[in-house]
Amino acid sequence: MKDRLTSLDFFRGATIAGMIVVNDPGSWKHVYAPLRHAEWHGVTPTDLVFPFFLFIVGVSIALSYTKQLTAGREKSAMTRKVLKRSTIIFLLGMFLALFPNFDFGALRIVGVLPRIALVFLACSLLFIHLKPKQIYWIGGGLLVFYWLVLMYVPLPGVGEVMLEPGQNMAAWIDQFITPGRMYRETWDPEGLFSTLPAIASGISGIAVGMLWLQKNIPVAKRLMWMFTLGFVYFVVGNIWGWFFPMNKHIWTSSYVLYTSGLATMGFAASIVIIDVLGVTRGTKMFVVFGLNAIAAYVLHGLLVRIAGIFIQKPSIGGRFTEAMMNFGLEPKFASLCWALLYLAICYVPIYLLYRNKIFIKV
Repeated sequence: MKDRLTSLDFFRGATIAGMIVVNDPGSWKHVYAPLRHAEWHGVTPTDLVFPFFLFIVGVSIALSYTKQLTAGREKSAMTRKVLKRSTIIFLLGMFLALFPNFDFGALRIVGVLPRIALVFLACSLLFIHLKPKQIYWIGGGLLVFYWLVLMYVPLPGVGEVMLEPGQNMAAWIDQFITPGRMYRETWDPEGLFSTLPAIASGISGIAVGMLWLQKNIPVAKRLMWMFTLGFVYFVVGNIWGWFFPMNKHIWTSSYVLYTSGLATMGFAASIVIIDVLGVTRGTKMFVVFGLNAIAAYVLHGLLVRIAGIFIQKPSIGGRFTEAMMNFGLEPKFASLCWALLYLAICYVPIYLLYRNKIFIKV
């Protein structure tokens, strides 16, 4: 089997494609339920996308940095590169938050790219400077610590534990540590405090990546252990969810394990299908997205904002959806058609980068 895992590029690209589809419906009034986030507790397919990406970040760290450390690269040089890359990703998030109006007074510091930057930073530094077992203990410690704070520390001013929107310890702490505007005014789904368990999502990927790197173990046995580990994550996450509900908005510990379990089993299945069996038909689009994942995410955020400069409300997606509805399409299907068309539009420049062997590594 070749050293590079095409399945990892595929899995990363499928995740980015999922982000684009769920972020860009033709109309937010007309969206199929699986393409919406859960209102509060619970998990929909859309709620799997972001933790899957953070899981992939962890896997990529294990595969890439193990190779560099084995080759004898200095840890100080690797640390500088990590700091530079995480800073660039964070600044890209700030640029997307500001573009095109650049209203610094309404700037939202946290968000998807800033969280990716922070998780990448934390997981990379842990991987470079600590042993795997120490990293796993930290990951488990973060989940337990977060659970104890949210479930056993009474909310100040209320005197009891609460897990309601804007009324929970994560939201309360974020009021003091998260700068800038919050997405929900009093709380933010990508707040700084809930980034702690998100780091554990990345660490779960590191564990899977390190398992795959055990070359002394036959491929079939490694895959068996990956499926087993994923199932354990999944089951423990479900059981923990009985006491600490799965919730993407505050990134609960049960949600971390549940989504990491599904990601692990999905990644293992991708390896079997693509890298072991060699089935690649229908995978190219996702592989292309996966090779320029951050560029694709930034592009999808820019294009819709650029279109908004020239096309006032209703948006171009809204106009497309309305036109399709006039042709007789069901509203939710018309809205989905725009999301898929927008995905195809984003694919064109990313494919051109791929064809010219340009891979943007921020």
